[in-house]
Amino acid sequence: MEKPLKDRTEAGRLLAEKLSAYATREDVIVLGLPRGGVPVAFEIAKKLEAPLDVFIVRKLGVPWQEELAMGAIATGGVRVLNDDVVKAYAISEQDIDLVEAEEKKELERRERAYRGDRPPLDVRGRTVLLVDDGIATGTTMRAGLAALRKLQPSRIVVAVAVAPQSTYEELKAEADEVICILTPESLFAISMWYERFTQTTDEEVRDLLARAVQHAAAAVPTPIR
Repeated sequence: MEKPLKDRTEAGRLLAEKLSAYATREDVIVLGLPRGGVPVAFEIAKKLEAPLDVFIVRKLGVPWQEELAMGAIATGGVRVLNDDVVKAYAISEQDIDLVEAEEKKELERRERAYRGDRPPLDVRGRTVLLVDDGIATGTTMRAGLAALRKLQPSRIVVAVAVAPQSTYEELKAEADEVICILTPESLFAISMWYERFTQTTDEEVRDLLARAVQHAAAAVPTPIR
């Protein structure tokens, strides 16, 4: 077994070393997947001197089988659907709209809780580092990638502390680049790969975003014309 990571802070610093080619570039934005991905993303953004934001993804579950994803919504008003699931289960547009309305309430709550009145960073034409503390099946990350693509960044780099080897290989076909510290054959649970894996709170996410605004104010991107 590979040596576990100390905590999310160490994970972020180790990923930042692997992402050093993106340091001090004006086109780079770091997006953390809440909640656990944000402390990791904060360390990356601080080291690379890049702006930090959250990218919130909410799964749209099939109404009578909620663990099965028929799509997702994400930061920026993006909706993506899994057409295969929608067709296979004959899910109506009305059913999709009802589920989306409920998930949109939670997404908007989190947007307000984490970012306050600050608008999301504009990723169009930018290089985005999409960060999480760990990936199991990869469902949320895949939904995030699909949603993020609709916002037209120039490049998406997935940076994750730990992921099963199989998921890591699958993501390489969907992202422009995937950086991972640990890629065990069997994951079992993300928490097994950290010595300290406490739950990240909404308050911690909000605090890290506020600190990042102060640290990287000079690095906030201006629109590309």
